[in-house]
Amino acid sequence: MPSFFKSRIQSFHYALSGWWFVIRTQRNAWIHATVSIAVILVCIWLRLDLSDWAIIILAIALVWTSEFLNTALEAVVDLASPQHNQLAKVGKDVGAAAVLIASLSSAIIGLFILGPPLWQRIMSLFLN
Repeated sequence: MPSFFKSRIQSFHYALSGWWFVIRTQRNAWIHATVSIAVILVCIWLRLDLSDWAIIILAIALVWTSEFLNTALEAVVDLASPQHNQLAKVGKDVGAAAVLIASLSSAIIGLFILGPPLWQRIMSLFLN
């Protein structure tokens, strides 16, 4: 049984190492981090209900997951095809498109959920 726990701890170490690699090397990860923190702060300020929080968290996770998968895909493509190759370019472009789709979808979800209460809160600040 100790080897089971040791292997689980090692798995977390590998995952955190991958997370740190993405944060350290991917410029867009910093954009995702900034937007994620801003959205979470707005959600706290608006006191969203749990179902809205769940959707927002899923949207944030979707963007981060797509960014991590895209980074992994880029690394594997670079390893497999160090020279320029049209299929390697296609793979990287499609991975980037997945991040774009996740980001745009999450932005729309954020507008649907945060838009009305944020507008109401902002208006109440100016009308009172």
